[in-house]
Amino acid sequence: MKVRMSQCIVAVAVLALCVPVFAQSDIAKLEAGNELLPPAAKPGECYARVYVSPKYGTETERVLTREASSRVEIVPAKYEWVTERVLVKEASKRLEVVPAKYEWVEERMLVKPAAKKIVEVPAQWETVTERVLDRPAHTVWKKGTGPLQKVDNATGEIMCLVEVPATYKTVTKRVLKAAATTREVEIPAEYKTVKKQVMSNPPSTREIEIPAVYDTVKTRRLVKDAESRTIEIPAEYKTVTRTIQTTDGRMEWATVLCETNATRGTIMSIQRALKAAGYNPGDIDGVIGTDTMNAVRSYQKAKGLAQGYLTYETIDALGVKL
Repeated sequence: MKVRMSQCIVAVAVLALCVPVFAQSDIAKLEAGNELLPPAAKPGECYARVYVSPKYGTETERVLTREASSRVEIVPAKYEWVTERVLVKEASKRLEVVPAKYEWVEERMLVKPAAKKIVEVPAQWETVTERVLDRPAHTVWKKGTGPLQKVDNATGEIMCLVEVPATYKTVTKRVLKAAATTREVEIPAEYKTVKKQVMSNPPSTREIEIPAVYDTVKTRRLVKDAESRTIEIPAEYKTVTRTIQTTDGRMEWATVLCETNATRGTIMSIQRALKAAGYNPGDIDGVIGTDTMNAVRSYQKAKGLAQGYLTYETIDALGVKL
């Protein structure tokens, strides 16, 4: 087995291998005899064991979030506003007193009733002139002067019995004409004309009909009674999308860019592509330095590529043609 050493540079620090030019039969023998060598290696390419991050995918699953159930729903009663005439006060009756009527009249009013009284009637006297016997007729003896006269035997004188006529005198006197008496005197009634108010129409009552009182009000009227109904609540499902790991992280052989198959122009193209993608590779100088490799690793991590080396997969992703 002959090896052309000019085509192979071993980079031990990065585990990069440059595959020598073997016959196809020799390569098959190497693969079969040593699993640590890149499988199906091609002449003139460099390989390195790189860490391939686990790959994740998404799966969608319909999961039950709530089981089917039922609930009782109360349907409230329905009301509507209506305007109606309602009785506020019933019809009734009341008695009204009609007062008496009066008028002014003149009336002869008895002030003092008629009466009787006993009045003393005094005696009645009258003055009368009458001739009254002052001295009744009588006889007296007088001395006689004629023979015809008798002689008193005692005296010897002639005494004549002379008849003296009665003498009268006129006297004025009050004489009782009528004795005192009593009499009944009628005392007439006394009247007085007065003006007074007299009832011309006596008081009375009358029945008055009091009509019913109504009012227009706005009321709520029941249109439909409240009711209950059972509502079936279907089960609820949710489509859940979750990330799952499709492949484990692993170490595998990958084709990498090394000094054997890299040119300055290729490195500069990679640096430009990194910068265009938003990753700073440092100076565009065709040299893979620390800045360039930091930019490469950041790009690989962001894109989910194998990390650690400038693999052909990363170069293809950057759009750089070798």
